Amino acid sequence: MIKVCIADNYPVVHFGVKSYFKDNADISIVANVGNFLMVRDILLTKEIDVLVLDLELEGLSSIFEVKAILKNFPKTKIIIFSGLSEQIYAPNAIKAGVSGFIHKKEKLETLGISIIKVHQGKIIINETVKKNLALIAKQSKSERLYRKLSNREVEVLRYLSDGKKNHEIADILKLNEKTISTYKLRLLTKLNVTNLVDLVNKAKTLEIV
Repeated sequence: MIKVCIADNYPVVHFGVKSYFKDNADISIVANVGNFLMVRDILLTKEIDVLVLDLELEGLSSIFEVKAILKNFPKTKIIIFSGLSEQIYAPNAIKAGVSGFIHKKEKLETLGISIIKVHQGKIIINETVKKNLALIAKQSKSERLYRKLSNREVEVLRYLSDGKKNHEIADILKLNEKTISTYKLRLLTKLNVTNLVDLVNKAKTLEIV
């Protein structure tokens, strides 16, 4: 039996996933958490084979925190179950070491199949993501800019798009404010814009945020 923990902000997700898998012969939902701070506590107290994690989980500010979980609990596989843009966050998540990325628009049957495959040691990327990446590779330079962005740059861009100031982002990511300014400058250069408004608009146009 594959022991699974669901880490998500919304009770309806917990209820829906747990109800769907309640009679499953291979998968058992043994824990539900609504805050990233609780994830470590669960992993310390229970044997979790697969952690199904939303990147927008309360208390989770950076993909680097996910990497830390993977390093400290190597026996636990992680599947990202999120509504964020697949073409941006799936490659970055896989690069960080997670075993799969499932968009929340997918059926729970897909999540179940993915949990089993990930437990077997496979890496799961949705076919839609693969097709999108293949198409994007053929697009113009400006349309492929997002592929040049690092995990940290994507995170900073996401917070800038949410209207957060440099010092606020520095606090969230536990970085120096000057470091955030440097990332902001890199973003302006890479996305070929000169101000924050255009930066955010460009990011939205390219579905980076």
